[in-house]
Amino acid sequence: MSMPFYVAPEQMMKDRADYARKGIARGRALVACTFDDGILVAAENPSRMLRKVSEIYDRIGFAGVGKYNEFDQLRIAGVRHADLKGFSFSREDVDARSLANQYAQMLGQVFTHEMKPMEVEILVAEVGHDATGDQLFHILYDGTLIDENGWCVLGGEAEAIGTRMGSTWQAGSGVGDALGAAVGALAGPDRTLGPDELEVAVLDRRNGRRTFRRIEDEELAALLGG
Repeated sequence: MSMPFYVAPEQMMKDRADYARKGIARGRALVACTFDDGILVAAENPSRMLRKVSEIYDRIGFAGVGKYNEFDQLRIAGVRHADLKGFSFSREDVDARSLANQYAQMLGQVFTHEMKPMEVEILVAEVGHDATGDQLFHILYDGTLIDENGWCVLGGEAEAIGTRMGSTWQAGSGVGDALGAAVGALAGPDRTLGPDELEVAVLDRRNGRRTFRRIEDEELAALLGG
């Protein structure tokens, strides 16, 4: 009788992490940052059909990088969780912190117990009634939850993009300046990203109860041109 093949737990976790990181790095990146009236998310995404950025609830947005079918499943689960909580209690009880914790538990469970980890990084963002209430929660493929401050980068060449973003982003800037910093960080010094290659959305606290809004077409071109 042959002995079963043994792999040390540390090696198994390392292999899963490497597999997930490589899958995520093959995709295009995404940048989120705060501005004076809310939170902006800009993703390199030439597709007009597949969305990386979407609304979860009144003041909460979702964004993902990596395998589209996997982070879209997480988006749908988040919408259902938020709707159920808002219906059972009140709309004010739905918050990004508890939703991010749920996502962290789901991703951690898959990473630890399933053969293949999810090749995703996701962002849960909530716009506050003022700038001090804005929140960015970055959840990694293994369930690690990071409470980001001001801005964050998901996927792609995150380290290089983060360096560029850190040198150009300024707290309290307008939406045009925030978009310029985000797109400049995504593109780098050797490329230019046009409106057709970008997906941009904001959580704008001035919009009333439903804060999520996409910036597209002429409006996006005007902001990039300005």
